[in-house]
Amino acid sequence: MKSDILYIVVPCYNEEEVLNETTKQLKKKIEKLVNEKIISDKSRVMYVNDGSRDNTWSIIEKISKNEKYFTGISLSRNRGHQNALLGGLMTAKKYADVIISMDADLQDDINAIDEMLEKYYEGFEIVYGVRSARKKDTWFKRTTAEGFYKFMSLMGVDIVFNHADYRLASKNVLNHLEEFNEVNLFLRGIFPLIGYKTDIVYYERNERFAGESKYPLKKMLNFAWDGITSFSVKPIRFILSFGMILFIISFICLILFVILDLVNYKILTIRTLISLICTTTGLQTIFIGIIGEYIGKTYNETKRRPRYIISHNLNEVKEDGKI
Repeated sequence: MKSDILYIVVPCYNEEEVLNETTKQLKKKIEKLVNEKIISDKSRVMYVNDGSRDNTWSIIEKISKNEKYFTGISLSRNRGHQNALLGGLMTAKKYADVIISMDADLQDDINAIDEMLEKYYEGFEIVYGVRSARKKDTWFKRTTAEGFYKFMSLMGVDIVFNHADYRLASKNVLNHLEEFNEVNLFLRGIFPLIGYKTDIVYYERNERFAGESKYPLKKMLNFAWDGITSFSVKPIRFILSFGMILFIISFICLILFVILDLVNYKILTIRTLISLICTTTGLQTIFIGIIGEYIGKTYNETKRRPRYIISHNLNEVKEDGKI
């Protein structure tokens, strides 16, 4: 069996508390896979520093200097998880045959890498890591997370249920991913659009080893909204449908009020009118805001600004033999 070059891309933002343990565990995994000739000796773990404010980058530099199978890149500033991940994938595909992306917090079970590679050698070009259960999540986290995936499906977005960004992708797939030029990134929705032969690996998600989650509720809600507005126009169609229904109801009420007024039956009061005006004004403001979100995204897309800028690439330094 051919031993392809594997790169594991790990986005990092303020991960100084967990990086050494992550390195320890991934080193064992890489060495085992290399010794069993499942992957090439040229395989690497590529940390992506997403403009961290702590010592994350200095730790990555130290790890890259002391460990054979580790390298890293650093973005010029914080660009967010999806852009950092994309930067890592696009860089890694220059050196690798197959790439696996995962988070730095050790919540993704690294033992699932073995099964992902098995499926890759069977001919699958995308393998999604999917949580088998959410028993360790709080009721609120479990309900909102599963609700997000169901709502995305309802909005017509092709998305893998309970899949985050733990996935395997071949170099061929990433070459096509590069053709997707949108600035508003939602990789969980983009990969299913690429196509090719895909499969799923189920795994049990672990507790975070150290540090705090980089996705509090506010960020999760923003992420969900970005996903919906980047892949579905159903919210706008809903506004249109709601407006038509409201118009029909209003027209019927108008006729009813005229008839009641003719028979001298006064049904409307000042309070009722004020309530109706406030309600409709509030709805109009919400709908204008939703439409504004789509216009704003279109505005960002037309500017074509770079999604990330790589300031340091330790892999190039390693290949030149300077580290």
